[in-house]
Amino acid sequence: MRKLIPGVDSQLLIKDAAKVMPDPMRRTFLRGAFSLGALTFLTGCDIIDSDAAEGVLRKISEFNDGAQAALFSSTKLAPVYPESAITRPFPFNAYYDEDDAPNVDGAAYKLAVGGLVDNKKSWTLDELYALPQVSQITRHVCVEGWSAIGSWQGAQLSEFLKRIGADTRAKYVWFKCAEGYTNTIDMPTAMHPQTQMTFRFDNKILPRAYGFPMKIRMPTKLGYKNPKYVVAMEVTNTDRGGYWEDQGYNWFGGQ
Repeated sequence: MRKLIPGVDSQLLIKDAAKVMPDPMRRTFLRGAFSLGALTFLTGCDIIDSDAAEGVLRKISEFNDGAQAALFSSTKLAPVYPESAITRPFPFNAYYDEDDAPNVDGAAYKLAVGGLVDNKKSWTLDELYALPQVSQITRHVCVEGWSAIGSWQGAQLSEFLKRIGADTRAKYVWFKCAEGYTNTIDMPTAMHPQTQMTFRFDNKILPRAYGFPMKIRMPTKLGYKNPKYVVAMEVTNTDRGGYWEDQGYNWFGGQ
């Protein structure tokens, strides 16, 4: 059996390996006071150096994704709230300052649609606004440890996918955003009744700060899985990753 290299501080080794995690998740992990013994027990892997420890943490992350996907239910709804619970002002949150948020020209905007769909026509904002709309007051949960309740109006993504003849047997839906952000979600989440193509916030045209002209609102997911400023979507069987996922965040991102 492989043993820890003599003289290596196990806690420093864990801290070094945890660098693979994004900062908010890293803090939560380290606060949990994981030990090398616990990680070895959970994964069946001997940990002798920081590379081995990093590999173990990746395995734990992959296991967490699989467990969340297995537990996800297309019929279980996220909690909804009364108007009195809405957080005002609703916070702006992104990896850039609010002044640097994309400024999309609504008049020229067209949502590109591709992949495993029958109808690949692009959609103007007027055409999107004409879709049947639903409203939800749900909680946005950030991986950094805060949450806020917002009022969101838009079209059910599941109905839009049916309208364009999407192959809902496909595994994923991929999104591209105006600032270059990308995100991939699983098809069961795409078909969830609360997953929304959001065009309005608090019954007003979606503000630039919150993702104009369209965001994908998923109250079953953590905030980083909810793409804003969406300009394209694709139905696919290929996992194309995403901005945060490619940096180590959990892929499934359920809350």
